[in-house]
Amino acid sequence: MAEDVLAAIRALAPTLRERAAEAEELRRVPDTSVKELEDTGFFQLLQPKAFGGRAADPVVFYTAVKEIAKACGSTGWVASVVGVHPWHVALFDPRAQQEVWGQDPKTRIASSYAPTGKATPVDGGFKLSGRWHFSSGCDHTQWALLGCLVPDADGNPVDMRTFLIPRTEYRIDDVWDTVGLRGTGSNDVVVEDVFVPEHRALSFGPVTALQVPGHELNDEPLYRLPYAGVFTTTISTPIVGIAEGAYEAYLDATRQRFRVSYGQKVAEDPFAQVRIARAGSDIDASWLQLSRNIAEMYDLARRGEEIPMALRTRTRRDQVLATERSVAALDLLMENAGGNAMRTGPHPVQRAWRDAHTGRGHAANDPERALVMFGQSALGMDIHDSMA
Repeated sequence: MAEDVLAAIRALAPTLRERAAEAEELRRVPDTSVKELEDTGFFQLLQPKAFGGRAADPVVFYTAVKEIAKACGSTGWVASVVGVHPWHVALFDPRAQQEVWGQDPKTRIASSYAPTGKATPVDGGFKLSGRWHFSSGCDHTQWALLGCLVPDADGNPVDMRTFLIPRTEYRIDDVWDTVGLRGTGSNDVVVEDVFVPEHRALSFGPVTALQVPGHELNDEPLYRLPYAGVFTTTISTPIVGIAEGAYEAYLDATRQRFRVSYGQKVAEDPFAQVRIARAGSDIDASWLQLSRNIAEMYDLARRGEEIPMALRTRTRRDQVLATERSVAALDLLMENAGGNAMRTGPHPVQRAWRDAHTGRGHAANDPERALVMFGQSALGMDIHDSMA
């Protein structure tokens, strides 16, 4: 059962927490951690049953992500991103799914969706070249999902597709060296004039319309959720988990801290208590809204009902605000964590603060774009954004 996976993740969390500093030093998640996550069944949660997956309730997946990120932000980020890719591959032509999982159902997939490469239509498919940035966890995967614009005969972009490429046809350049999420190994993927057959190039149009070739094989309700809601929640959830883990670490430290300047225990400071209340409330609100929206969408999908635009845009609204609230909560805690929190070293609140601010920079966390969509929907206007 999917709940057994969640229990195994919670049991593994203390070990992942102990390895957080190692992940930062390596600038990638330790191989041992990835293997242990694999052994829990985590990476199969969103994988279709046709290939040995669980096609589980997505709230279970996001809950597991949050628990991992509480322990180690970088590991949680990689787990979330790599863990959601089976959901996307399940939307592809069944031939592509067979190529990925036919021989090894535990095959993992990385991604870089920003359309920074070049796709040229050729007979039977496309020629693909370019460099894609920020491919989190790519060292632990055997395939990659790469976004690219497709031009017409005059060179004008007319389509946006995701191309599925095996590890044998691209290289990884080690360029990831950051102040936050250091352990994610979000390196560059480089492709040089590789042929990609048509069945491994999925257009965003059918994905947005929830009419994809993968439905021929995978009829579970999980695969009838909107891409935008699934993927952006995948980015916000680890940030909420990072904030929750820092909140718990802050409480543990504050119970023991003594502020010499005021001659009192920090725990007795009413202003510190107010910060705890505000931070705790914002983190709780973030998770409650994220999980509520995913649960409502999944319930509609299980009943075979259409997911209305009002719910789609609310999901995007709450997703960007979940990130915003979590980062703000961490700022409150970090400001009151004391001078020692700023020392170089494995301070859990400082690491969380760096990780969350780095994750905030992801394109999925652009608040204005998402909030405009919600406002337009609330006013009865038509929404034409593929990320709704």
